Amino acid sequence: MEYEKVGDYFIPKISVPKSKYKNVNLSKYGRAYLKYLKENKRGLYTELLLENKLIDEVYEQDLRAQNMEKNIIEDMKKKQNITEELKEKDQMKWVGLMNNIKNSAVEIVMNDLIK
Repeated sequence: MEYEKVGDYFIPKISVPKSKYKNVNLSKYGRAYLKYLKENKRGLYTELLLENKLIDEVYEQDLRAQNMEKNIIEDMKKKQNITEELKEKDQMKWVGLMNNIKNSAVEIVMNDLIK
């Protein structure tokens, strides 16, 4: 270990390894997962924090959740036959159906990935 002399004291030169993700902006899923880890999985949370892997883990879970939500929405749109034609013909019905699908997808993702 290297030390740096500051006045009469030798201070160890310690550096924290950089995260592989820069300027991470978490969505609601990432924030929910971080809160879940902090409140319910304290051991894992502390381990990831001490190993400087917390942000990487939370961000990767956030990306998985966002992709899962997108895929669920697309699948539900196909199953319920929600098309651009419906959007042109009856906008209010389309908006209502899309809101229901979006809310269902969010609930599914939160239950599956953010326990």
